[in-house]
Amino acid sequence: MPTETSHAPVLANFLPYELSITSNAVSGRIAELYQARFELKIAEWRIMAVLGEAEARTQRELAALTLMDKVAVNRACKVLEDRGLVGRQPNAQDGRSHHVALTDEGRAIYGQIMPLARDVERQLLEPFTTSERDVLRDLLGRLRTAAGQIEAAED
Repeated sequence: MPTETSHAPVLANFLPYELSITSNAVSGRIAELYQARFELKIAEWRIMAVLGEAEARTQRELAALTLMDKVAVNRACKVLEDRGLVGRQPNAQDGRSHHVALTDEGRAIYGQIMPLARDVERQLLEPFTTSERDVLRDLLGRLRTAAGQIEAAED
């Protein structure tokens, strides 16, 4: 006897699923390149990318900026510190935390990775016109804002 099915969207047409698999496809491809050349995992590269644009950050700031959980940030920072790519200094404003910053070696690797990252970005955006790229970036920004507002409403 047939059962009644709901008319819920098919997973492939469910926006959070589409965003997730797209993000995983892009991140996975980039991760292969970073792993092969620099022995960096995605979380480690994300930390380096944020630190490459700043003098230093606390792990709390890194978690907020990368949208990674504190455990993943802590683990990535530990790996990077063990490899000599980041260093930690006590935070004068908060004795419980440290500032994490790229070392000279970390900056050198960051400098090698950025051209590679930009090349991958160029290849990903190649099928789009300049106008479509602008629209894509605008839409993604608006989605991030909307997601943040949903979380804030539930807190």
